[in-house]
Amino acid sequence: MDEAIQKAEALVEAHAYIRDFAGKTVVVKVGGSIMDQPDALGRLLDDVSFMAAVGMRPILVHGGGKGITAAMNDAGIEAEFVQGRRYTDERTLAIAEHVLVNDINRQMVDRLIQGGTQAMGLHSLSSCVVFAERLALPGEQGRKIDIGLVGQVTSVNAPLLSALVSSDHVPVIAPIAKDRAGGKLNINADSVAGHVAAAVRAEKIVLVSDTHGIRRSDNEDDLARHLSRAEIEQLIDTGVINAGMLPKVEASLIALEAGVRKAHIIDGRIPHALLLEVYTDQGIGTEIVLEEAPQVTS
Repeated sequence: MDEAIQKAEALVEAHAYIRDFAGKTVVVKVGGSIMDQPDALGRLLDDVSFMAAVGMRPILVHGGGKGITAAMNDAGIEAEFVQGRRYTDERTLAIAEHVLVNDINRQMVDRLIQGGTQAMGLHSLSSCVVFAERLALPGEQGRKIDIGLVGQVTSVNAPLLSALVSSDHVPVIAPIAKDRAGGKLNINADSVAGHVAAAVRAEKIVLVSDTHGIRRSDNEDDLARHLSRAEIEQLIDTGVINAGMLPKVEASLIALEAGVRKAHIIDGRIPHALLLEVYTDQGIGTEIVLEEAPQVTS
């Protein structure tokens, strides 16, 4: 009986959020080691199906870096990284496209459809919604470092995404973009998610990975539940936020500065992490807002 009561209480708590978020768009980016854990990924996709069923409008963006590295190793190609970004020549891009589109994207779309959710893969081999230009990294004395066929987002086809979610489809976006000439470019998936959320004016962006969120210090238990941009900048300046967390924070700020209300960073290895973050009072990860709301005094 106690378990049944707890379930009823959880439904009551979720009801207010379900009502408030009905018809709202949320961008969910999936990456990290969860991409290599079929059970965890499957649970997360089931959560996305639930969100769509109760009236929310999810858009999925996925990564697949570890799968690309494994495929390159199988092909006898050693991955080369420059300032944390994968150097991408034509052969590397072809492998990345195959893994991201033919393996990961297709499997995610199939799982959603099997769960009763209409879904459509959007990528470089079908309808591409992300467009980019070549990215050059800053080097010494103002020189630019070429990292190959790697891009930075210049625009997103927001009308197509809006049309799809309005017709109850879940778009599933792979991070291979096209440039003005129709060429293909590999893009950081976090960056894609940030720009997609900005373009469609999403209610939220949720970055799902294999980290609990952002820590306020080097102490693993010092999880920040809520951060403003000013606090984020301080943590970057002190080096607490670095390496793999930086692209997630940058994507969050891109979205927030375009009008997205909140960004969330959560651990997808936790069962139903997405639902716990979106539909409960406490949440389980870190939420980021642009500015703190002003204090109201009587």
